Amino acid sequence: MGKKIVSLTASPVDQYRKQIKQDYKKTKSVLKATRLKAEAKKNSSGFRDAFLVIVAILLFVLCVYAFFYLNLSTEIDMDVDAD
Repeated sequence: MGKKIVSLTASPVDQYRKQIKQDYKKTKSVLKATRLKAEAKKNSSGFRDAFLVIVAILLFVLCVYAFFYLNLSTEIDMDVDAD
């Protein structure tokens, strides 16, 4: 009387176990490629960071150069005397 009728479909626990097993097999074959991709991304970010630091330094030097160039060029124009 109190028993449930077991359907022909697998229980959620069995489906979950089956999914884990399939995912494990799937990721096991792809694990190396995923690891290499992650390492490549990690290494490329180092190059990108170095590139950004170099660009920032060059931009700073360019701003200092432009500042002194504009100050010196205006002083030279003022000092020119017409004899």
